[in-house]
Order: sequence, then structure tokens, then C-alpha cells
Amino acid sequence: MTRRIVEGILLCLLVSVLGACSSARRGTPSAADTAPAATSQPGEISSEDSPFEEPEAERVTIRDPLEKLNRGFFWFNDKLYFWLLKPVSQGYGAVFPEELRVCFRNLFSTLVTPVRFVNCALQGKFKSAGNEAVRFGVNTTLGFFGCVDQAKNKFAIDKQEEDFGQTLGTWGVGPAFYIEWPILGPSSLRDSIGFVGDFFLDPRTYIFSDPIFYIVRPVEIVNETSLRIGEYENLKEAAMDPYVAKRDIYYQYRESKIKR
Repeated sequence: MTRRIVEGILLCLLVSVLGACSSARRGTPSAADTAPAATSQPGEISSEDSPFEEPEAERVTIRDPLEKLNRGFFWFNDKLYFWLLKPVSQGYGAVFPEELRVCFRNLFSTLVTPVRFVNCALQGKFKSAGNEAVRFGVNTTLGFFGCVDQAKNKFAIDKQEEDFGQTLGTWGVGPAFYIEWPILGPSSLRDSIGFVGDFFLDPRTYIFSDPIFYIVRPVEIVNETSLRIGEYENLKEAAMDPYVAKRDIYYQYRESKIKR
């Protein structure tokens, strides 16, 4: 647990350094910052609420002063997906039926209920916070410890997708600029800070010993990827510049989550 807390603090420090770099370059936006947004894109994202949706007619892009570095990390993440994550996820999907993989996803989602509950409360969405509390109670009892989303199936109580990045947004904090993190993927300065905040709210940070944590988290990523194969491929196929498309979709998706 100590190691994970140190990792969170190091991420905070790195974000602060990037913020300083952004301030120094604020007067010289890159070409991508002034270009029109291209065809457009998580953080936990369910398949019912995918960021890879058809964009609207007009987009306002996020600042991207770290574009050269971000494109390098984008290339790395792209190769990591096609060379490792996708093949592993396809093999995983061939072994485990979709019904079981959905069950695993529901279980992982139930575990991070405190993240959604606290952020709903911080945003003043007390009804949504109450819904999260009810969902946790229903799904951990009637839903076989969270494996089945009985709150939605039986009582039409939907999950409230809220995180600390969105909370900061509702408090008036802007995204600042785009960051493509290696392995973690698309983010912004605001959402990177939010990621650290959610890290300390996530029960997995405290209940899993180090060996278990570093096994369970990759399994969760592979499980979710196995349920979403094809979305990223469709994005790349449709976009003239996949990097710009991914960046702008991410930005629009996150802004829409904050405004709703």
C-alpha cells in the first residue's frame, strides 16, 4: 500500500511539473491548438457510455502544448494495444464467455462505488449519491456480491459515472491542456489531478496487498478491453489523424460529462 501511495504522490509531482511547462508556453499555442477539431475519442467507462461515439458537427479542441511528447506516447499506446493488449484480450474472450466477463465488470464497478458516491456528494448531486448507496446495497446482496447489476435490471437505478476530474470541472476548473499518458491513455491536467484524488478514494488502494493488486488491475483492463474490441479500430479507420481524433473526442466526452 505504501508503494501505491508513493506512486500517487509522484504522479502529483509530475503533473505539477507539466503544469509549469504549460504556463511557460501559454503564449505560443501549437498548430494543433488552432486547427479545427477532427472526427472525434477513460479513467471507469462502461460500454453503455462509450467515449467513442459519433461527434457533433462542430468541436472546440483542447490546448495541446505537449503535442510532440503526446504523439510519442500515443504511438507507444497504439503499438501496445495492437501488439499486446488486443491479442491478450481476444484470447481472454475466447476462454471466458461474455456473460462471465460482464459479471467481472460489474464486480469491479461495485468495488469502486465509494469513488462515485463521494464525487456525487462533492458536486452537490445528493440524489445521485443516494442512488449509488442504494445500488451498492442492492447489488452486493441481490446481485451476488456485485456480479449482477440488479439495481439497474430490477429497479432501473443507473450507475452515476462521476469522478474527481468531473468534480473539479463542476467547481470551475478547466482542463488546462491535453496529456497522453503512456499506458493510462488520454487525459488532461485537471483529469490527471482527479485521477490522483480518486486513487485515494478507491478501496482497492487499501484492501489489496501488492501482489494481488498488480494481478487484479491488469485482469480488469483485459476484461474491459475484451468487451470493447473494435471501437478503437473504428476510430483509426475513420480519422485522417487518429491522434487528433482521439484527443478531441476525449475532450468533448469529458466536457459533456461535466455539463450534464
